[in-house]
Amino acid sequence: MPDFKVTTEDELGGGARHLVRYAILAAAGVAVMIGLGIYVQGAGMIASGYMEEAKAQANTTLRLAVSGLDGHLKRYEALPALIADQQNVEAFVLDPSNTTLQAATNAYLKDTNALLKSSDIYLMTMDGQTIAASNYDSDVSFVGENFSYRPYFQEAAKGRQSRFYALGTTSLKRGYYFSSPIEIAGVIRGVIVFKVDIDLVEDSWGTGTAQGTEDRIFVADPEGIIFMTSRPEWLYATTLPLSPGRIARTQTSRRYADAKLRELPVRRGEFAGHEVMTIADNGGDREYLVVSQPMPDAGWTVSVLMDTGSVHAQAKTTVAALLLSLCLAVLGLAVILQRRARLAERMHLQAEAQNALEHRVAERTADLARVNAQIEEEVAERRATEQRLRQTQADLIQAGKLAGLGQMSAALSHELNQPLAAAKTYAETAGVLMDLNRTEEARDNVRRISALIDRMASISKHLRNFARKPNEKLGAVSLQEVMDDTLEIVAARLKAADADLVVDIPANLPKVRAGSIRLQQVLVNVIGNAADAVEGLADRRIAVSASRTHDTITVQVRDGGPGVPASIRERIFDPFFTTKGIGKGLGLGLSISYNIVKDFGGSLSVTDDPDGGAVFTIELDIADENLMEAAE
Repeated sequence: MPDFKVTTEDELGGGARHLVRYAILAAAGVAVMIGLGIYVQGAGMIASGYMEEAKAQANTTLRLAVSGLDGHLKRYEALPALIADQQNVEAFVLDPSNTTLQAATNAYLKDTNALLKSSDIYLMTMDGQTIAASNYDSDVSFVGENFSYRPYFQEAAKGRQSRFYALGTTSLKRGYYFSSPIEIAGVIRGVIVFKVDIDLVEDSWGTGTAQGTEDRIFVADPEGIIFMTSRPEWLYATTLPLSPGRIARTQTSRRYADAKLRELPVRRGEFAGHEVMTIADNGGDREYLVVSQPMPDAGWTVSVLMDTGSVHAQAKTTVAALLLSLCLAVLGLAVILQRRARLAERMHLQAEAQNALEHRVAERTADLARVNAQIEEEVAERRATEQRLRQTQADLIQAGKLAGLGQMSAALSHELNQPLAAAKTYAETAGVLMDLNRTEEARDNVRRISALIDRMASISKHLRNFARKPNEKLGAVSLQEVMDDTLEIVAARLKAADADLVVDIPANLPKVRAGSIRLQQVLVNVIGNAADAVEGLADRRIAVSASRTHDTITVQVRDGGPGVPASIRERIFDPFFTTKGIGKGLGLGLSISYNIVKDFGGSLSVTDDPDGGAVFTIELDIADENLMEAAE
């Protein structure tokens, strides 16, 4: 309460006292009259203004919803016609009993559906029978189903592209359907249909706006039935009376399958000159401002319901604020009359408080700016670190290969020195023989030198190929040829370990799906590890065998070493894990091999042989006909 100063007759006099009193009473009377005018006339104007703002906000939300929904549908509008022109589709429509064409068409539709991220794609004959579908291998396959009752089929069968939205009778999933006729030589022979999932668009609406209000979005068909909404409990309800005609039209097309239709408890009215809708919601009534926009191409009407509760609250608050302001004005007048000095002092203090608040806000804003800058720097640094990590991983993989290559090179140097020494001896002998005119023996020495050079070139070529970073694609690879190349590389390592390698790979094995150089790297790593395991043991045998099981080729590498303990078996394929001594390996060989085989679509595992030692098993898929043709 203001600190009123009591004016006595000695200070002011009776006339002055009455004058101040009359002035205050007159100001109060004027304030009451103005307050009544505000309450009677101003409330409606204020509410109308807030409703206009709410309508503008709702229209913005409506435009965004319509734009997002329309854009989502237009992505797929032209696709049915494009698929209808595909030769494989036309060929299958002309010969629907051809099982080979059916399998190819099913696979094509499935791959296309996955690529386009649509819901389903299916092909029908002119009787409405579905003969191929992207979901042919699922529990809810459309193959064999008849959809001749759907308007999209009926329109396409007449040669027109069609659009339709409905609840799937087989999948029980909502979607939007695009259909196109398949016309061959001027005759319509079938219909192709795209089904687009609309759940993602609906999920983006959430249960309210981004500001956390209770605004609602729904899409209704021409019958007023809601089939998309941010409120799941409104689904398949209608804002219009559910007349027998509407029910009959909906059931004819089975638009909503067996979904139960119902009327939404709606009361329509008007508030501040705008149409409003009152809906029973969660045990109570909620009033909404309604804004709608039709989508003629889709046959939909998109509506946004904005809760008017905030508008009512804002209007009441504003009126109360105006009345309160008026009362405060009268009180201020009295205060001015009584204590002008005190008012000036308080205004001064308020100004100082405002300045202090603005100063604190400015400081807080600057702090937030600095924090944001620090966060951006940290993000940039982390991205750079991730890039360096990826490069380091790639370099380590190559380093692991080169480390293994270096180990073999030490052993191969002896293999190369022997042919070089022999070649030098043959060359010197050839010179002596030529001096003695024994040319035939000299030529024999030259042939021996040439064979030694070819041998060293072969070893060098395989080492170069092995060291090169592979950029090869998967193809049909001969396991026997890869093993021959592998033996060229590991021969020296086997000799250094005094290991006996036995290879049993049938010549009639089909080719496998792999990359030649990378598969060679896997075999070099596994055989090299086997050589390390048997080195220094009494039994230094290593066996490599291959066999076929259905569509898989199994390669096994057995050694007579100590085996792989169960405690490390799960970690043996981890990067940088090694049981070798310091300086004898990076622990990358088996990890690289595991990931290479995984890239081929196969598997690499290790078990213990019951007779002792370890068994590394490589399983690879047999190359299909397409890969065989590409390889040829």
